[in-house]
Amino acid sequence: MTSDTARFVGDIPIFYDRGLGPVIFEDYAADIAHRTAASAPLDVLETAAGTGIVTRKLRDFLSPQAKLTASDLNAPMLEVAMTKFGATEQVIFRPADATTLPFDDEAFDAIVCQFGLMFFPDKHRAHREARRTLRPGGRYLFSVWDAPSYNPFSRIGLEVVERFFPDDPPQFLKAPFSCAEIDPIKESLLVAGFTDITISVRPRVKQVTDPTAFAKGLVFGSPLFEQIRERGGVRPESIVEALAERFTQELGDNPMRLPMQAIFHEARAA
Repeated sequence: MTSDTARFVGDIPIFYDRGLGPVIFEDYAADIAHRTAASAPLDVLETAAGTGIVTRKLRDFLSPQAKLTASDLNAPMLEVAMTKFGATEQVIFRPADATTLPFDDEAFDAIVCQFGLMFFPDKHRAHREARRTLRPGGRYLFSVWDAPSYNPFSRIGLEVVERFFPDDPPQFLKAPFSCAEIDPIKESLLVAGFTDITISVRPRVKQVTDPTAFAKGLVFGSPLFEQIRERGGVRPESIVEALAERFTQELGDNPMRLPMQAIFHEARAA
């Protein structure tokens, strides 16, 4: 199972892919795909693959002989991902829960997960499933967002949303930043049977030429949209306008300079 905060349904996947992907996901996707390909794995699984942003990079970097399986609990996200690949490319798409993987033991040489762990309700179980389905010596590579203090789009988003809903503000923008503490993740990996754990902090500053499109991605491209609609009384477009204004006030314009920071984890199956 997954938490309600991870439900990407309706048109959310399209806004996610177009509004958020180029700004906060694609650069990190290239990084994790390059690191994955470095050991030349032949059987690779991606969990929480979403709209295929990392999947596309993995297919570009991996050996043509490598088999790539992209999984996500949200079938509508995978439907968007499928449009990015030709019929001859070796990519298998499969709806799957990362905490209950429908794959055999020791099926993969590498497992990749970008910005998905934060949404798993049982993170320890997700690590155990990764270990179960990895061959001995296989690599587990995943990234999470660092704290909101290093990712101002989260802080600004929360502040703007709370202004519109002071009594009951939507909480989705907190969820992606729930794994910023390193030690609990490290301990969970050790208990699950991983070794050779390396952790690195990956800061970036992204130049954003269209802050309004990014603001629209944050509102319409995540479960925040459903939380706003459930409360009622406020047009989501009004929140987009307020967000874009705050972004340019704090981070500049033409282009906006958006700091962000992720934490990258890599471990080897013992």
